[in-house]
Amino acid sequence: MTRCFSLTTARNRCYRSSFIKAGLRSTTTDLQDGTIMHCWVPRTLKDSKPHLLLIHGLGANAMWQWGDIIPKLFPFFNIFIPDLIFFGDSYTTRPERSDAFQAQCVMRVMEANSVRKLSLVGLSYGGFVGYSLAAQFSEAVERVVICCAGVCMEEKDLKEGVFRVSDLEEAARILVPQTPEKLRELIGFSMFKPPPKSLVPSCLLADFIDVMCTEYTQEKKELIRAIPKDRNFSNIPKISQPTLILWGEYDQIFPLELGHRLKRHLGDNAHLVVIKDAGHAFNVEKPKEYYRHLISFLVDLQAPPSTPSPIPNIENHNVSCNGAGKIQP
Repeated sequence: MTRCFSLTTARNRCYRSSFIKAGLRSTTTDLQDGTIMHCWVPRTLKDSKPHLLLIHGLGANAMWQWGDIIPKLFPFFNIFIPDLIFFGDSYTTRPERSDAFQAQCVMRVMEANSVRKLSLVGLSYGGFVGYSLAAQFSEAVERVVICCAGVCMEEKDLKEGVFRVSDLEEAARILVPQTPEKLRELIGFSMFKPPPKSLVPSCLLADFIDVMCTEYTQEKKELIRAIPKDRNFSNIPKISQPTLILWGEYDQIFPLELGHRLKRHLGDNAHLVVIKDAGHAFNVEKPKEYYRHLISFLVDLQAPPSTPSPIPNIENHNVSCNGAGKIQP
């Protein structure tokens, strides 16, 4: 029986409208190798603003993961928001599934838009992609924000009890949920204080899955399997850019120890901030704190002392489509 109304589809339209109102336009880039990349780009580039690349994680498309923060960042940056391969309208016929390949494709989109210098924020899986992009294209990337991404994990961590879910196939079933029960598990793992079951009925979860989680399911699972494959600490490059590492205190997907591990790997070049009383989805649970740290690192630390940055009043800032429930492992 066909649903007459989909709340997920309605919210998707709402986010799309808010992106357009924020001065972004939807673009598609053919990389001429079997890969198509969708990206939201500024309708008009302003020379007075630096470029900021926002890279989403697994879960919903890029609009859902960045929609609430776009109005706050728009005054400061020319914003670029790609859909990673097998999300949104991006896909490939090529066999590569590594974060390095994702990073190369994203950078080709940036080059197609004449972007030569940028800073980036990567959420979870997007942090793997962002870190790889910073390592491969160090001359182009100026500042890096890694949010709850286990970049310094090793393949052996799965067997040594570092993760709550040590079986990779079970993790893939949770991260690419196909039933309301698996989506509930994902929400439980993602949040320090997940909403009561009574507030998130199964029909809403099923609707979300139908709209967001039924395309490229096998390919997304292949992306997950590729993360730990042959991953050894000794092979992880050390990026040179100033780096902010943001982590939820009670992250159950990528434990906080991995944040400390990344900080030790990068040394004085990185700063680790632990978001208290928050889980993996700290951008949902602690949005004001998340925003303050982004602005402090990306704007305030680069602004001349005599010209403090005009930070919007976050308490009274109206945000289109404001709501909980974004899932971005």
